[in-house]
Amino acid sequence: MSKAVGIDLGTTFSLIAWMNPASGKPECIPGPYGTTLCPSVVSLDVDGRVVAGEAARRRLLTQPARTIYSAKRLMGRGVEDVEDELKIFPFRIDPESRNVIRVRLGDRAFTPPEVSGYILREVKGWAEEYFHEPVTRAVITVPAYFNDAQRQATKDAGRLAGLEVLRLVNEPTAAALAYGLDRAQRGRVAVYDFGGGTFDISILKLIAAGEGDIYQVLSTCGDTHLGGDDIDNRLLDLAREEILRDWGLDLAPHSQVLQELRKAMIAAKHELSDAEETTVRFLLPEGMAYVRRLTREEFEALIGPIVERTLAPARQALRDAKLKPEEIDEVVMVGGSTRIPLVRRRVEELFRRPPHVELDPDEVVALGAAVQAHILTTGVENALLLDVTPLSLGIETMGGVVAKLIPCNSTIPASAEELFTTGVDNQTGIDLHVLQGERELARDCRSLARFRLPVEPGLAGLARIEVRFTIDANGILQVRAKDLRTGEERSIDVQPSYGLAEPEIERMLIESIDFAEQDFAVRQLIEARNESESILRAAEKSLADPQSAELDSGERARIDAAIAALRLASEGEDYRQVRARIEDLNRETMHLAELLMNRAIASALEGKRVADI
Repeated sequence: MSKAVGIDLGTTFSLIAWMNPASGKPECIPGPYGTTLCPSVVSLDVDGRVVAGEAARRRLLTQPARTIYSAKRLMGRGVEDVEDELKIFPFRIDPESRNVIRVRLGDRAFTPPEVSGYILREVKGWAEEYFHEPVTRAVITVPAYFNDAQRQATKDAGRLAGLEVLRLVNEPTAAALAYGLDRAQRGRVAVYDFGGGTFDISILKLIAAGEGDIYQVLSTCGDTHLGGDDIDNRLLDLAREEILRDWGLDLAPHSQVLQELRKAMIAAKHELSDAEETTVRFLLPEGMAYVRRLTREEFEALIGPIVERTLAPARQALRDAKLKPEEIDEVVMVGGSTRIPLVRRRVEELFRRPPHVELDPDEVVALGAAVQAHILTTGVENALLLDVTPLSLGIETMGGVVAKLIPCNSTIPASAEELFTTGVDNQTGIDLHVLQGERELARDCRSLARFRLPVEPGLAGLARIEVRFTIDANGILQVRAKDLRTGEERSIDVQPSYGLAEPEIERMLIESIDFAEQDFAVRQLIEARNESESILRAAEKSLADPQSAELDSGERARIDAAIAALRLASEGEDYRQVRARIEDLNRETMHLAELLMNRAIASALEGKRVADI
């Protein structure tokens, strides 16, 4: 199977990442220009060739009528939805566009999924060059506020790029995973995602669940028409208005000059994230020059209303989650626009705590997508909230202990198998009891199904029973049990998680934590008792062998005493005592085991001599 990657299909930039097995950490893959950022720009060359990425962005200045950017803002939307927005973009909408927007580039028309498909194909090529092998599987991130049409458009873009879309993951959830909050932090997390074209705010509750974690989205809110593009356009409008006022020059007919001016204003925005002031110097047609000193204070006053627009959805998300700002444990910043000091300051004021800014805000979503791709393709734990089994699945074994085959929070589809055997001599069947829950004992878990597998009678431990659990993408669990000696097989379909209300799931998870120490001790005792029973049977069988007559009376007495001590310990409640008495019996029967082994070897050699004659 080819490597699975994570892709952040962004409005301004797109990134591709993978889980590096050497470091155990996700890493973004750089492109031919040395940067991990691929401009989300597509251009149609005069010879009909389509280019994407940095090569296309450079054509924004030379061939603006053949180049498109910010196509993500058009994904899954109709013409009526974006009429106002198209006034500020130099895009020509195909007159024949109806339900789906088609953008004219030169003499051809492209849908937004087609445009995004070229961007995905570009970053896919980066990865293939990096790995020197084809890349066909990916997890792609989408804004949490994307509707079904927008999500479907994203999946279509992936297919057009030749990718099997393993999963669409919400960007805020990917960001939380990238920060490792599943391992380092439990509680309520706000993910503030202010990207190039969309804004999302999500409140997540991270619940520790034994070996994994459950991500529960308490609320989400946002605006798919709010992002860094709006800040860029506000700066561009400022420059255009001042140029019109001072020089009487309307730049609307000069699309190439307009794109160059936009680039200059974006550069000024970037400089003001680190400096208190900057100067824009831009050469206009006919030898005129636009020179503008811009301070951070003026910049913040200019974009203040746009930043405030992000806080309204944030407050709504808190209300929907029935939380106060001070009840949020962590705040994560995502998206290039969060580099702006005003944005960070206003978020800190709202949530009353400094936000996480350790990771590159441009890369964090792609890194999280790579983690999820790794989860999906390796079956490791700590999965995301969507399409997971919320509780562990297993079967009951001797003593009422649960053997967990699929841990809680494993991403589905998933499968696991394990070998079991009989516990007593001459069993004619094995009863399989399928269970769901986090407790160690069957009585404390939820019963899902029971069925019986016939087995041939024989000594305890001789049978080899393969039990396989498989969960499909719809959450249907199939349990199959097969006797590897006879080929006898039985299977059953069960519904593993549906029908459990969220409060019931959370109650079961909390109980598994509260009773963890107690459950572990009980499990240890049951397992020690099971082992003692096997050893006692073996010891008694050995003592019945004629070869045991070679033991002196002292040895036999010590073995009898060790057997009695083990029986007594097994009746108690201290598994440590049982383990200690097992060790004692093993030590006292060592000489007996050697006698039996020597006789077996001698018999084998005698048989070989007879065969040779």
